[in-house]
Amino acid sequence: MGRGSALVVGVGPGLGAALVQRFAAGGLNVAMIARGAERLADIAAGMDADEGQVLPYPCDATDEAQVAAVFDAADAELGPVEAVVYNAGTFEPGGIRDISVATFERCWRVGCLGGFIVAREAARHMAPRGRGSLLFTGATAAWRGGAGFATLAVPKFGIRALSQSLARELGPEGVHVAHVVIDGRIGPPDGAADNDRLEPAAIAESYWQLHCQPPNAWTQELDLRPATERF
Repeated sequence: MGRGSALVVGVGPGLGAALVQRFAAGGLNVAMIARGAERLADIAAGMDADEGQVLPYPCDATDEAQVAAVFDAADAELGPVEAVVYNAGTFEPGGIRDISVATFERCWRVGCLGGFIVAREAARHMAPRGRGSLLFTGATAAWRGGAGFATLAVPKFGIRALSQSLARELGPEGVHVAHVVIDGRIGPPDGAADNDRLEPAAIAESYWQLHCQPPNAWTQELDLRPATERF
């Protein structure tokens, strides 16, 4: 049987790129997914994927047709989908009296609706095969909303709820659904390791370990923070 594939949705130069690198190092072919084709090409050019193949797939995660097409293409070109990571999100800080409906909706669409669309397609591909991992990137805002951060907290609350519902629905069908709370600042990918900021590669390692967990000991929610972070 040929190698399978992983889809990382929301790839940028930080955590997204680290996730691509780790899942490729684990032997999976990886589809890098983001809206910007040029940025994806730049990240792909800097990838050192000795194991799995890495290919860029420009896609708007809030567009159902685009998401379905990317899943079909990755399945055909890279192998059966075995892992999906939803890492997309955006927000604009601001008070309730200043946030426009358009801004709120845009943040919700990227941070939550896109997660639903991607998860639905992931379930359609993985559940019939009886295996796979569906991992969501969360944040401290998934637990508590801060003043001025409604456009972050609302989508993150939604993604956490979605992950809980899907874990109970898809778990019995062999699909591991987990939510990862990033409870701290993420440092630059090439920065020196310290205990004050989360290192992208270290975070990505935790995602990989979630993917590798056996079905008789699955984690549904994992929170990650640097050693000096108050919680």
